[in-house]
Amino acid sequence: MARRPARPSRPARSSRSAVTADSPCPCGMDATYGACCGRFHTGPATAPTAELLMRSRYSAFAVLDAAYLLRSWDPATRPPTVDLDPATRWTGLEVLDTTEGSPFHTTGTVTFRAHFTQRGEPGVLEEHSRFARHDGAWVYVGHA
Repeated sequence: MARRPARPSRPARSSRSAVTADSPCPCGMDATYGACCGRFHTGPATAPTAELLMRSRYSAFAVLDAAYLLRSWDPATRPPTVDLDPATRWTGLEVLDTTEGSPFHTTGTVTFRAHFTQRGEPGVLEEHSRFARHDGAWVYVGHA
């Protein structure tokens, strides 16, 4: 498996009520939300890599888009619902490592660190996520 070193992301700051198509994307990429993750959330486009799917799912948490989280989850592991806590504010994403997950692969992993505040208290979620192709599109399978 080819490993790619961590790619720095610019710090992402998001406020759900303030995220518009012209806002910086919550995932931390140097693009607007509409040109980055928003196009996956609202349109027929699908993420071409596992990393971009993971970034778009992080942004979906930031903008409280439960429908996208469910759509981008493998049907074999998808829960019936996703409960998002509006008191959680996602404040930054670091992609630490990826394996496979390119347009030419059928599986991939992404290790990341997601920063948040919940009721004023800072927190960090670190996860090694697994992704696979389902009907030609990348989907989240679960974490290791």
